[in-house]
Amino acid sequence: MAYLQPDKPEKVYLPAILAAKEKGEKLVCLTAYDYPTARIVDEAGVDMILVGDSIGNVIHGYGNTIPVSLEEILSALIAVKRATERAMVIADMPYGTYHVSDAETVRNALKLMKYGGAEAVKLEGGRNRVKLVKRLVDEEIPVVAHIGLTPQSVYKLGGYRVQGRTAEQAKRLIEDAKLLEEAGAFAIVLELVPREVAEIITKELEISTIGIGAGAECDIQVLVLHDLIGMTFGRLPRFVRQYADIRDVMTGAIQNWSNDVKSGAYPNDSESYGLTADVLAEINKADE
Repeated sequence: MAYLQPDKPEKVYLPAILAAKEKGEKLVCLTAYDYPTARIVDEAGVDMILVGDSIGNVIHGYGNTIPVSLEEILSALIAVKRATERAMVIADMPYGTYHVSDAETVRNALKLMKYGGAEAVKLEGGRNRVKLVKRLVDEEIPVVAHIGLTPQSVYKLGGYRVQGRTAEQAKRLIEDAKLLEEAGAFAIVLELVPREVAEIITKELEISTIGIGAGAECDIQVLVLHDLIGMTFGRLPRFVRQYADIRDVMTGAIQNWSNDVKSGAYPNDSESYGLTADVLAEINKADE
C-alpha cells in the first residue's frame, strides 16, 4: 500500500512576493548566516531569508558592515542555502563589490547566485544605483534595493540616524523608490524611515516594501535574527522587539554543565560507554 507523503510547503519565488503585495498579505524576512539557524528559520515558516552583511556585526564582531567581504557572504550563503527549502534566499552585496564598475558588479552578483545559490541580491543606494539595478535585472539577476539608512554609508551619513525627516528629504526618498522600481527592483528595503514616508512609498509602488524601523505599513518586515532572540550585545535599536533571550538560556546551560563536570555529576554511567563483563574480565586477567 502506498502512503501519502505530507505536502511540503510551497517554495517562495518572485511571483509569490508580488502576489502577496496584490492581496495585501504581510510577509516576514529574517537574517541567517549558518546551517542550523537557517534551518530553524525556514522550518518556522519565514518567507525570505537575508544573508546580510550584518554578519559583520553579529557574527564577526566588526564595528560596522564595511569590512565584510564577498567571501564571507558567499561562505555563509552556501550554508544557508543547504538548510533552506521554502524561503527565498537573498544575499547582500558587501561594500566594495558594486562600486567599481557595472561589469564587476555583475560578476560578483553572479558568484553569489551561481556558487552560493542566492535567488536575489540586495544592494544599497537610491537614484545613484538605478543604472546598476537595471544592468543586473537585464542580466536576469533579481534585485532588492535599499534606501533610507544605508549602513554601508555610515561614514557619509554620520551615524545610524533616521532618514527622510524633512519634506525635502522625504520627497527625495519617494522619488528614489519610484526610480528603483522603474529600474526593475522587485522589492525595496526602507530602513529607519518615518512611518508616514514608508506608508506613502508602500502605497505608491507596485513592488513590495521591506521595512526595518519604518513602521507597520510596509508589505514585509525584516529583522536581524540575533536581535530578535537576544543574541546581540549592547543597546538594541528602538524598533527591535526581543521575543526570546537565548543568550540567557545558553549561559545557564553552560554554567550548569560546568558545575556538573566539576562536581563529578557529569558524565554518569548512562552517558558514557562501558565494556562487557567478559571483556573487562579478560583485561583484568591480562593485568595480573
